[in-house]
Amino acid sequence: MALAKITQVSGTAVHVPGSDIDTDRIIPARFMKCVTFDGLGEFLFYDVRKHLDGTDKVHPLNDPRFKGASILLSGVNFGCGSSREHAPQALYRYGFRAVIAESFAEIFFGNCTTLGIPCVTATTADIALLAARLEADPSLKVTVDVEKNRVFFGEENFTVHIPDSAREVLIAGHWDPIA
Repeated sequence: MALAKITQVSGTAVHVPGSDIDTDRIIPARFMKCVTFDGLGEFLFYDVRKHLDGTDKVHPLNDPRFKGASILLSGVNFGCGSSREHAPQALYRYGFRAVIAESFAEIFFGNCTTLGIPCVTATTADIALLAARLEADPSLKVTVDVEKNRVFFGEENFTVHIPDSAREVLIAGHWDPIA
């Protein structure tokens, strides 16, 4: 059964800087006691976004300028650590539909592809360029073009990479969250 064909993801973006952002940081283990994945989005990056009393820390996802972003931009080895599928689920439930990073942990990447979340890699320089443009204009529309292996923003664009197998599954609509 074919699902939605994912050829492009467009929207605003937010830069969450850092290398080796692991699945424990993406979704702390204490929030994984749920029966379904519904509601996991509210706990995305919880320990780095919230103080012990629940008030907000300074974090890109707490910045109102980036509210509603659907594309996440980050660094090297994003999604490392345990293989929990809760991390991609939390990203999806928060509203992210694509991730651009310098590299991804292999299992995390596979779990995202299964959910229909394209994870594309870009160079350090290209990520820095896009991060600077987002800081200057948080409303900047960003498009991750899975078919063309490019990211477009304003009048600029750069090449990204996604393994052919993942690219083909997304474009054909053969990703399957219940496989």
